Amino acid sequence: MEVVRALLRFLSYLFHGLFSLGLLILAGLGLAAGAQSLHLTMVPWTGTTLLWVLLGAALIGFLTMTLALRGSAGWLFFLWTFVVFVGLMKFYFLSSYRFSPGEAGRALELVAGSLVALLGGWFVMTRRPAR
Repeated sequence: MEVVRALLRFLSYLFHGLFSLGLLILAGLGLAAGAQSLHLTMVPWTGTTLLWVLLGAALIGFLTMTLALRGSAGWLFFLWTFVVFVGLMKFYFLSSYRFSPGEAGRALELVAGSLVALLGGWFVMTRRPAR
């Protein structure tokens, strides 16, 4: 059972590391190309506000992951994984967002990955200190 927990913790770190990197890249591209060139219709923000939200979320993701890896704030990482899962569910499936052809499958994969990462985040939070 401990191997499964360790694997889920690893997958959670991997998912949120890549997710935060993706947010950072989107924010960087938006800053380089201009705030009005980035349109993410599933979220309620636009323009400069969207760029700052993406940048802030990326930094929060990296910070919580770093603290959890150091063993000092596993609960904060779990909270981050929960917020990401709820946000993805809300923005994709509980809003008026309409999928373009083929996009729903990718959104489901992203939400499923976030759910696995949420479970891994739980095991990060409840991890016993090494002796």
